[in-house]
Amino acid sequence: MKDDRFLIITGLSGSGKTVVSRFLEDLGYYCIDNLPSKLIPNLVELWTRKEVEIEKVALVVDIRETGFSKKFPEVLKAIRKRISPCLIFLEASDETLVKRFSESRRPHPLARKRSVVESVKLERKRLAEIKSMADEVIDTTATNLSQIKEYLTRRFLKKKERKMQIMVVSFGYKYGIPLDSDLVFDTRFLPNPFYIDELRNKTGKSPKVRKFVLKEEETKNFLSRLYRFVDFLIPRFIKEGKSNLIISMGCTGGKHRSVLLSEELRDHLRNKNYKVRIYHRDLFR
Repeated sequence: MKDDRFLIITGLSGSGKTVVSRFLEDLGYYCIDNLPSKLIPNLVELWTRKEVEIEKVALVVDIRETGFSKKFPEVLKAIRKRISPCLIFLEASDETLVKRFSESRRPHPLARKRSVVESVKLERKRLAEIKSMADEVIDTTATNLSQIKEYLTRRFLKKKERKMQIMVVSFGYKYGIPLDSDLVFDTRFLPNPFYIDELRNKTGKSPKVRKFVLKEEETKNFLSRLYRFVDFLIPRFIKEGKSNLIISMGCTGGKHRSVLLSEELRDHLRNKNYKVRIYHRDLFR
């Protein structure tokens, strides 16, 4: 049985190894790009002895290394005597690879005095043996970024780990929108407790402020639509592979409406079994 905690990504240049590496990093893998083949056994030794604090590893190795097609098969055979890494080989059609190199204007690693077409064909020939050793071969010819992410999420993220971490942030527009927000909702259209003398110096945590804002029909309608909206979006974000989501709720000063509505949203999401934290950025300004 292959150990999905130790992945080796290889394949044809332009097939999407960098994209895969970046996304695996989002899934919690420690990614190392272009590690020389001769150093892989040393890493395996450190990893198996737990001398490095790395739970999941993803190596990207390819033809950029001089003599890769001859060195790597021997190294792979050697480390397979100690662990069971999952070797993933990425490929695409010649036409697709040529087009990608043309669009990116990057030189092929084997180019030198060869055309891109000749380089692609030569690389495919040189990597044939390594492809035959792969545990999985992924053809990215007709695969878009979203599909690759969806596959990797299904394949390498355990179901129990797939819960998205959601942060709900309340803020005041007078202090600026949180820069790391994924979703921003403006609550300034709702009745403002600031203009009620007995509520001005209280916060959204006060029962009186909550009662004042939540009794309004506009507030009820807003929350109803907000809940439906986030209930629609979040499962799709998870499917896409997004692991963190920041939802920001703003009012003028960040003390009344945004605070209590953020807490209402937090409670709703927790009732849906999402992992949620809350942060009142401007509550004590």
